[in-house]
Amino acid sequence: MYKIMLADDEGIVIDSLRFIIEKEFGDQCQIESAKTGRNVIELAEHFRPDIAFMDIQMPGINGIEAMREIRQNNGNTIFIVMSAYDKFDYAKEAINLGVLEYLNKPVEKNKIIEVLKRAMSIIDREREKRSQDLMIREKMETVVPIIENGLIYSLLFQEYFEEDVENFKNLLEIKDDYCYMGVLVFGESQIGNHMTNIVGTSVRVQNHYNEVREIVRGYFNCIMGSVMANKIAVLIPVSEERNDYNERIAMIDKAREMVRKLRSRMDVSFRMGFGHTGRLCDAMKSYNEALRALIQSDGSVAHVDDIPVGCDYEENYPVETEREIFEQTGKGNIEQQHSAVNRYFDWMIENYGDCETDIMLKVLEFVLRAEKIGYEGSSRTYRFRSRQDYLPTLMGMRGDMERLRGWFVDKMDAAVRDVANNKEAQSNGIIAKAKAYINTNFHKEISLDDVSREVEISPYYFSKIFKEETGQNFIEYVTAIRMDKAKELLEQSTLSMKEICAQVGYSDPNYFSRTFKKNVGVTPTDYKEGKNNEK
Repeated sequence: MYKIMLADDEGIVIDSLRFIIEKEFGDQCQIESAKTGRNVIELAEHFRPDIAFMDIQMPGINGIEAMREIRQNNGNTIFIVMSAYDKFDYAKEAINLGVLEYLNKPVEKNKIIEVLKRAMSIIDREREKRSQDLMIREKMETVVPIIENGLIYSLLFQEYFEEDVENFKNLLEIKDDYCYMGVLVFGESQIGNHMTNIVGTSVRVQNHYNEVREIVRGYFNCIMGSVMANKIAVLIPVSEERNDYNERIAMIDKAREMVRKLRSRMDVSFRMGFGHTGRLCDAMKSYNEALRALIQSDGSVAHVDDIPVGCDYEENYPVETEREIFEQTGKGNIEQQHSAVNRYFDWMIENYGDCETDIMLKVLEFVLRAEKIGYEGSSRTYRFRSRQDYLPTLMGMRGDMERLRGWFVDKMDAAVRDVANNKEAQSNGIIAKAKAYINTNFHKEISLDDVSREVEISPYYFSKIFKEETGQNFIEYVTAIRMDKAKELLEQSTLSMKEICAQVGYSDPNYFSRTFKKNVGVTPTDYKEGKNNEK
């Protein structure tokens, strides 16, 4: 259905157009008309035409002014001008208003039909695009919460690689590198800091999750996780790592208003806790702070800065460097950890060079902490007396900060290498086992999942380390094994092409032939003939 508005001060013109349109297009069109500029504008406001035939000269407001007014309220109307005035100024102004066609009266019937079909074609394309956009939006409304949930719980459970977080950020169009976490908890009622009947209310909130999500996102530009027990994790991206007092107060006020609205809509009691701002990879820490804030408060909203949890650092303490040291130790990244360790030691010398005992204590604290990570990340056996010489060694370094630095760096280096070597050994063992399985079973229909199950790690992680260790993805590696075996059989056996195809893991000879040519450069038949000719 197309809404068509006819605007002309001559009734005969309106009647003629109506007759042509109804005869050619029948009930596809709904037609309304007006004879003055003012009436045209008023009609357009409630009729909202798809197509408007406009005369230039009409009583009162002329056609150009009427189109300009209509365009402000309805930018999608397609204008077709029909005028007895062949004036350049009118035509130029009409073009500026996006008029599809400027026709000089009298206009032939076929021309009217041709222009109208063109306008309808434009409308059809726009409607189709709109329909597709809505379909995509509808699908995204289903997919986006899943992606958001994946990001949040990857961060909270620390089960991710750095590139995973970047992929999530790109998919969700997150531009910021920092965030703070909120946790929304709920129950039938609140008694102190305890929520009652969490099982029953969890089911109720789960059934109304989309409404909860819509309300929360109305107050915070956030990423939301799914319902877990009686909690929903909320990640709020921000551009800077700071915890401004005024911003915090405004955030708490918004959260109070939000939980009141949720309570009135769901007939469920809600509370909201907030942690500190930090990097995305520190979201778990912020989330735990938000939970502790709620545990130590009986209010509807709690912020970690308002309760006595955690600790503060002196103004210039290198918190980020300390965090980097132990993060890179846990990851087995030797160079990054080594750099951070030296930066930290430089900071101690620069700020507390005359506090030798304090520096020694900090060095010992860091080494013991790193060694714990090293033991946990390796297969080494912990021995109670393995550190019996640490204190005497440190005391013997008094007055020699460079020797102390060397000991510090060496011990930290040993811890990170324990983690790195264990990861490498595990990877090598996994890949060796995977290769052996592939070499034994390449003639069968084997998949990435099959091999992952054989080596007992997730398909995603297996795919990643397999590519890192072999330089090929799983499919490329299996195909290469199959092609090598196929060439061997073509050269040394009298088997038929169908038999060779089956022995190297392909059920379709045509597919095998195409794959062989793609990887070897010639068909299996040509390869066999070439080898026979060489003999």
